Amino acid sequence: MSQEFRWPVTVYIEDTDAGGIVYYVNYLKYMERARSEWLRQCGFTQRELLEAGIQLVVHHLECRYAKPARLDDSLLVSADVESHSSCRLRFRQEVTCRGEPLCDARVDIACLDAIRLKPKRWPPALAAAFNG
Repeated sequence: MSQEFRWPVTVYIEDTDAGGIVYYVNYLKYMERARSEWLRQCGFTQRELLEAGIQLVVHHLECRYAKPARLDDSLLVSADVESHSSCRLRFRQEVTCRGEPLCDARVDIACLDAIRLKPKRWPPALAAAFNG
């Protein structure tokens, strides 16, 4: 299963260290933004899900860094659905600059009951979005 989604990100001074190189944790923030925008493209927002009693959380993350991004770089961040189950969603994500891979990750997202913080099945409308 693969649903391709790309989100543009510009590297600002606040994203970098003293040498103008993106601080490693900011790649994870870029990926979070891409997943949120993917969700919005599917017709949902984090706020709406929370109001419906659903919380999405990172359950597992594997990340590999290849090359640094630098101040003022224009990046493209992917959020591609790799697989899903009744309450889990796996994204394959990549950050690139001018087509060159900088960082890639596999991110497992769990669907939780926002009050009990226990696994919860995906709402039917959201599960339908996973299937395109």
